[in-house]
Amino acid sequence: MFGYVRPPLDRMAGEDAARFRRVYCGLCHALGHRYGPAARWILNYDFTFLAILLLDGEGEPRRRRCAVHPVHGREILDGEPSLDLAADESVILTYYQLRDGAEDSGPLRGLPYRMGSGAFSLAYHQAAARRPRFDRAVRERLGALRELEESRCASLDLPADAFASLLREAAPEEGDPVRRRVLGELLYHLGRWIYLIDAADDLKRDAAEGAYNPAALRYGLLDGAWTPEAKEAFAATLDHSVHRTAAAFELWDFGVWDPLLRETLYYGLFRVGRAVLDGTFHQAKKRKSI
Repeated sequence: MFGYVRPPLDRMAGEDAARFRRVYCGLCHALGHRYGPAARWILNYDFTFLAILLLDGEGEPRRRRCAVHPVHGREILDGEPSLDLAADESVILTYYQLRDGAEDSGPLRGLPYRMGSGAFSLAYHQAAARRPRFDRAVRERLGALRELEESRCASLDLPADAFASLLREAAPEEGDPVRRRVLGELLYHLGRWIYLIDAADDLKRDAAEGAYNPAALRYGLLDGAWTPEAKEAFAATLDHSVHRTAAAFELWDFGVWDPLLRETLYYGLFRVGRAVLDGTFHQAKKRKSI
């Protein structure tokens, strides 16, 4: 997965940061419980954010021990349907990403991807049986995205729309119809932002490998380096997606989770965007831990 939807925990009140950690650790436990210990390695910020979006109330935290915190354990949220959904969808999307990586790489470089997809095969089939609608959406939209990549599509909007449409399907079908529409709109524009920021993050690597990158094609960045004009135009495109995501967010009351979600959307996304465009994102990730 990507891991770009990061809450600015250093800016948050202590209790809001603690709430995030409970969900993050709760998703880790849900992955391990449903798909085995190895599935915990796919834990990421993006699907933690999804789980928080879908939570109904604050939940009852419990203290659990794990391999990372074996003595005192940590408070986690446990048994929440949104955590199960986020765990299932994480497995599905990770499996398809591994398969995609295997297809895009040669026999040697593709070996880790093939091994990973093989190891995840059983978990994937279990998750797909639990979430057939999301599995179908991922398969269809990634297929459309692959066609655009193979045609070397120079548009930013077309491939970003394919991924955004995929993420829109991550919300459950049931529940309040207004809430479903709000979540669908929010997840669509957030998915567009994730796809574009990932393209920016991969710009240099894709240039070195000759891989498809819509930002490089759109702005003619064949050497993997931004021009000032291209960076400014791309940043405006990113900001547009954030503003549309935030506009959808304002249409629903997320209760106790509102401050955490608000800080992530109104500050965290912009901070990650700046770091990616400045080339400092991965250094920042190494310095920070939850």
